[in-house]
Amino acid sequence: MDNLFGELRLGHLRLTPLGARRRTKVTASQAAAEYTGRWGWTVATGAPAGSATAPTRCPCGSDRCAAPGLHPVPGGEDRSRETGAGGSVLFPTGRAFDVLDVPEQAGLQALVRLERMGTQVGPVLAPPTGRLQFLVAAGAARRLPDLLYRMGWDDAALDLTCHGEGSYVAAPPTALGALGPVRWLRRPTRDNAGCPPEARLLLGTLAYACHRGRERTAEPAWLAS
Repeated sequence: MDNLFGELRLGHLRLTPLGARRRTKVTASQAAAEYTGRWGWTVATGAPAGSATAPTRCPCGSDRCAAPGLHPVPGGEDRSRETGAGGSVLFPTGRAFDVLDVPEQAGLQALVRLERMGTQVGPVLAPPTGRLQFLVAAGAARRLPDLLYRMGWDDAALDLTCHGEGSYVAAPPTALGALGPVRWLRRPTRDNAGCPPEARLLLGTLAYACHRGRERTAEPAWLAS
């Protein structure tokens, strides 16, 4: 499963997926079978993304669709054995988990801080779109406005969203067109696959990292350096 894992950098730090080991390359159908058989997750099959870069706006109409152009084919849920080599594997969010979606740099900074504090972080997806996606307990999307309000971030302009019921995220090793494959930065384990962390445990650190990233972007170049 070499193509399920990746390596991301944060300045001088190199973040290698925990528990990554050399494996043979797997197909989408093999990966989907593992997600359903080993972790008990529901998966859906989608049409291939093709060779073109994934669209910036999905036909579904959502500006922040996490699986642009890769929505499930009719009857595609739980049909992991029928997923073709070029097809996509999707996680329907809002069931086993929701997904907090943040810019890659902010996500990396938050991940380092959370792990240094000893916070148990669940699986983390690294799509090739400059984002990181943190799997959290289902229901987070519905409670996100209230959670941000309670933490004092309700009036902040944060590039942070949560995919919940009715949404999908692309799963490894799905390729988003010419951008490349989705990878695991933190892979599922026995401890976190069936019980992802509550969003409130990660949200404060993620929100702060997103806020600081936005502030740095707004600073003049001479000051930011």
